[in-house]
Amino acid sequence: MDSTNITSDHTTERKGDDYSLGRVPRDRRNMGWLSITNITFGIATAIFYFQMGSVMALQFGAINAIISAVYAIIVAGILGTFIAYLSAKSGMNVNLMSRGGGFGYIGASLTSFIYATNFIMYCALEGMILVAAVHEFFPVIPEWALILFFGTIVIPLNWFGIKQLDKLQKWSLPLFFVFLIAAITMAVLTPSEYDGVFWSYMPEGVQVGGTALLFCIGMQHGIMGLTPLLASDYARYLKPKDRKIGIFAIGFIPQIFCFGVMGGLGIWFCVRLGEPNPGVYIVLLLGIWGVLFTMLTQVRINITNIYSGSLSLANFFENVVKFKPGRRFWVVVTGISAIILMLGGIVDHLELAMTFQGVFLMTWATILVVDATIVKKVLKIGPGYYESRQKNLFRWNPVGVVSLLIACTIGTIAALGFMGEFLQSTAAFFSSLLAALLTVILAIKTKGKYYVRNLASDVDKDDYIA
Repeated sequence: MDSTNITSDHTTERKGDDYSLGRVPRDRRNMGWLSITNITFGIATAIFYFQMGSVMALQFGAINAIISAVYAIIVAGILGTFIAYLSAKSGMNVNLMSRGGGFGYIGASLTSFIYATNFIMYCALEGMILVAAVHEFFPVIPEWALILFFGTIVIPLNWFGIKQLDKLQKWSLPLFFVFLIAAITMAVLTPSEYDGVFWSYMPEGVQVGGTALLFCIGMQHGIMGLTPLLASDYARYLKPKDRKIGIFAIGFIPQIFCFGVMGGLGIWFCVRLGEPNPGVYIVLLLGIWGVLFTMLTQVRINITNIYSGSLSLANFFENVVKFKPGRRFWVVVTGISAIILMLGGIVDHLELAMTFQGVFLMTWATILVVDATIVKKVLKIGPGYYESRQKNLFRWNPVGVVSLLIACTIGTIAALGFMGEFLQSTAAFFSSLLAALLTVILAIKTKGKYYVRNLASDVDKDDYIA
């Protein structure tokens, strides 16, 4: 494949080496698996996972929260490993893989736009956690000023792309662990609100398993699809020689840390301190240092949110309206959009949107994995490589588009409680299974004729995924 990244018959500029509109050339896939895994820790170390563990433990019992965390690690880890492999092999992220992976170039644009809104909303949500913590300690500073400051600061931190992210995450990770150990130490020295071991905590009237466990699993589904898909933005830079160990590290280590370590500590903190809000108990434990700890974790995750959101927006507007100002432009747009959401208080009404995002992300990831492993590899339907150039693609491919629309519609209805309590809590998993079945059926029915308009002869054989 030509190293200039041809998309839509135009040459993509290497602005910041972000390759937002085409596959990463083989000579630019030069990052080790430790560096890539380190970058993904930006999202894995978010205080949001503390909050999830804390809320689940206090409402549904510590053991149910722990079981749901194990489930999340396994499912998200498997999805993440497959997505990381496909990305590392093809040199593309999920936005580009979707074009030739069952959606067509306009169909993939829709997934890119929804994906981008997901990161903007998460950026706003994480930003508000930070604003609340700082405002609690410095009430004299108005919230709008904190929103503008913390919403703006992540924009320059994203300016130089993947290499800058690697450095920022690498140098801030030791500080994160120092603060984390300090918080754990102070919590140990604080008298516990609960007399027993923390995993035995159970609210009155709640039992192990059953409805309580299903509700915990349902809460995990709201975030489980994010980290597997997010891995593709960075795994595409992985050195070929690091691929075997790298895909498992990128696939599982972030999941173990965010759901297991951070979620587990959230359970322990809340049971010990009797407080579900980490923005409160971290500041109570560490004082001003707790504010700095919160600031560090939220900036780390939001530079990741901004980066991935900018890539998705670049893909959407390049595909739909041929608007290609470069990723840095979209970094600014993503940051400003998150600020607007925070100023407008929209983050207080995101429960419905988060429900849909959980269903959408899991379903999208499942379609990509099923298309690559079953449709392309087993059934030999469609080309064995990912095509991202519009001149070689159809606008729509019913295999992915129809599967996604049907599965997400039914899954969202289930998540809203219209199909019973069991499917409400397992809506994302149910939607994913339905999408997997539909993907295979539609691929067989259409005989793969909508995957590519023209077969390419310039794709390196090493970039084939099947």
